[in-house]
Amino acid sequence: LALEEKLCKSFQELNQDVDHSRDLFTSWHPFSSKVYFVLQIESLIPKMRDTIVDTFQFLKSSKSDLPDELSPASLEKCLEKIKHPTYEEISSVIDGALSDQRDGVGPTPEILVKIGENTGLRSNQEILIEAVALERQKEIAEQSENNAEVEFLDQLIVIVNRMHECLLLIKQTQTSSVSILADFFCPLSLEVMTDPVIVSSGQTYEKAFIKRWIDLGLKVCPKTRQTLTHTTLIPNYTVKALISNWCDTNDVKLPDPNQSSSLNELSPLLSCTDSIHASPCRLSVSSTTRGSVENGQTSENHHHHHRSPSASTSSVSNEEFPRTDGNENSEESAHATPYTSDVSGEIRSGPLAATTTSSSAAPSRSEYSPRFMDRHNRGSQFWRRSSKIVSAPSNSARRDLAEVESQVKKLLEELKSSLLDVQRRATAEIRLLAKHNMDNRIVIGNSGAIVSLVELLRSTDSATQENAVTALLNLSINDNNKSLIAEAGAIEPLIHVLENGGSEAKENSAATLFSLSVIEENKIKIGQSGAIGPLVDLLGNGTQRGKKDAATALFNLSIHQENKGTIVQSGAVRYLIDLMDPAAGMVDKAVAVLANLATIPEGRNAIGQEGGIGLLVEVVELGSARGKENAAAALLQLSTNSGRFCNMVLQEGAVPPLVALSQSGTPRAREKAQALLSYFRNQRHGNAGRG
Repeated sequence: LALEEKLCKSFQELNQDVDHSRDLFTSWHPFSSKVYFVLQIESLIPKMRDTIVDTFQFLKSSKSDLPDELSPASLEKCLEKIKHPTYEEISSVIDGALSDQRDGVGPTPEILVKIGENTGLRSNQEILIEAVALERQKEIAEQSENNAEVEFLDQLIVIVNRMHECLLLIKQTQTSSVSILADFFCPLSLEVMTDPVIVSSGQTYEKAFIKRWIDLGLKVCPKTRQTLTHTTLIPNYTVKALISNWCDTNDVKLPDPNQSSSLNELSPLLSCTDSIHASPCRLSVSSTTRGSVENGQTSENHHHHHRSPSASTSSVSNEEFPRTDGNENSEESAHATPYTSDVSGEIRSGPLAATTTSSSAAPSRSEYSPRFMDRHNRGSQFWRRSSKIVSAPSNSARRDLAEVESQVKKLLEELKSSLLDVQRRATAEIRLLAKHNMDNRIVIGNSGAIVSLVELLRSTDSATQENAVTALLNLSINDNNKSLIAEAGAIEPLIHVLENGGSEAKENSAATLFSLSVIEENKIKIGQSGAIGPLVDLLGNGTQRGKKDAATALFNLSIHQENKGTIVQSGAVRYLIDLMDPAAGMVDKAVAVLANLATIPEGRNAIGQEGGIGLLVEVVELGSARGKENAAAALLQLSTNSGRFCNMVLQEGAVPPLVALSQSGTPRAREKAQALLSYFRNQRHGNAGRG
């Protein structure tokens, strides 16, 4: 009886999981999110596996007479199969990519290709449809006020956006050796446009491709994800004329887009694998690519895409994105948003909070699976709520947008009020409106509220100041708002907050400065405006979150050559080396900045004097993939520019871990390790008598 009761309970649990899996499969349709679906299904597997293992173990230990097919030997064979699956769960790859994203170290193009290959996202069109599907899933989560779900979906959207950006950059690289404006490329075809048309969202596409997109039943803008209020395609004569002039000037003949194969066959992600190494992707989630494309790189990043072993303007191969506001009721920060690897805004609580204070190692499955298991326990209604991913805008949606515009207009007047309570309440409401919704950010940006928010950065009321800086942080997620914030003169008031605000205001000020520094000209302005000193102070003396925000802002600023010396002179190196302690959870961030600073003499001297060489060697041996890569880049700079430092690197036992890295690291890590080992060999042969 005991045996039957135990088995009955186990099989009931297993049956529930199988039924739930079947529900997920039957509710899936072609416009559902593939990435999210995989995470849903694979989250059930560990629970099923545990149930089966427990059952088999129980049967093995049972004293009851069992059929021959349930003999101990047979059960042991089954247990081995269950415990050691012969396939890799793609959810673990996605979890690792999310972890890298939060830590500011990726994901790498190779990981993006792996995710695409295993989830059926093999072309640009499939990637864009996936982004639309995730946005729709996010809308459902927003409607149910499930903030944790919204934050998690935001992160998945960034991963998919990065796939598209990687494809776009590779395509631009392959198209021509002649400099081409990024705006000449169609986001759908990834080709230079011959018949550009404007859709209702204001974006421009190749006519044949956007028409096919709409014919599929996709009534959203592929780039902005906005619902298309109408499907009229308006010729963009200005862009067409610019492209025509460019073609004439450069003697380029464009193919007929109508003769191209179907969208599904265009720009396949997998075929770009070889191109990834030839043209490293600097991934960006910007809604527009700024500047011209020079050999496949945007001009703002051109100076640090290709690096020689001996010198580079920037040694670091990661780029991060600003964080945003989130659930404000918990003091634990998840440091994870759609626009950040880890630069944390107000996102707090949620299922990812536990991962933020850990080291940069990839998370275990358990860090993500519970969120899906919890949904399983609540039932599968979440997945059944939407029968169509895209639909025409409802009257209520239009009405909601009109209400937001009206609300923002009223709040703008309240921001200018002389009454402190009124200002405090207005800034809090704008902060809330800008929290998750991109349309709201655009409405607020266009309303003129940014100028008033910038003025309130100098408010003597700490709550008003904190609300204003956090609202600006949230608004800065929109690229156009980045420019508006900078043009409103926000940089010096943000530095004022960084120097005089409360701890949370300081953190969000640092994150906003980082967000603005994504634009190249702002890197210069921020550096020249005196922000580096307060950022370094926050790096050394701030909260854990403040230190992470400061490190990420300093990383971006250190990309600009003129800022590097100021960062070193402000004492950043000592703090960065302190943060290389794994317990601080910031090893990769610290090494990324140090790799940039190692490209100037002052930076190298400071690293050597502060005892950083041994720690860098330790990262090469024991760090994450990206940490090893950047540590090797820093050691290469130190060794090739100073005989004394070269000897110190050798004395720290760098050769064995460098040999290992040269064989098993990332492509760039292997390159750096091989260059350094080659330099050691040449020094030994060339200076045989000098010791």
